[in-house]
Amino acid sequence: MQRASRLKRELQMLSTEPPPGITCWQTEERIDDLRAQIVGGTGTPYEGGLFSLEVKVPERYPFEPPKIRFLTPIYHPNIDNSGRICHDALKLPPKGAWKPSLNISTVLSSIQLLMAEPNPDDPLMADISSEFKYNKQLFMEKARKWTQEHAVQKNTGVVEGNKENTPDQKTLSRKREALSAQQEAQEPAKKTCM
Repeated sequence: MQRASRLKRELQMLSTEPPPGITCWQTEERIDDLRAQIVGGTGTPYEGGLFSLEVKVPERYPFEPPKIRFLTPIYHPNIDNSGRICHDALKLPPKGAWKPSLNISTVLSSIQLLMAEPNPDDPLMADISSEFKYNKQLFMEKARKWTQEHAVQKNTGVVEGNKENTPDQKTLSRKREALSAQQEAQEPAKKTCM
């Protein structure tokens, strides 16, 4: 009961006063299965991109953090090929910083900040992290390229129902799997985020 009433309040606040560049809504009638979109920040390699995320709210919310992952492929040291995010606010103490006073809006805002300011010292993708640290220009080029390929909405003029030009889940999954296989073939990355 507490989870449902809190989620209703949070979703109401997200629809009336969303953080800049962030939208979040529930899928169908399931209040624990949410979708979010984050606009890539100005001056970042993600500028111009619209990144979709899946937000799963656990039964014990707010005493447990939501499970959030990127559905849109993104080239980032703290986000792996499956879209999992290495961020303190998504983990319980002692390793994480989640506390019940946080909410979905603040977590999405902190993910948006992480996109603008990666943390190469706590990476999920070690190879991207070292590229970010030691060859930032190459990192920026690759991140911009991925943003153009996966996150920039192509204006095809097709509007279907309430979904404006968003690729379906199977297409995104296939792209993510292909990118993962391609990256692993080039050099297996060490994942260090705990």
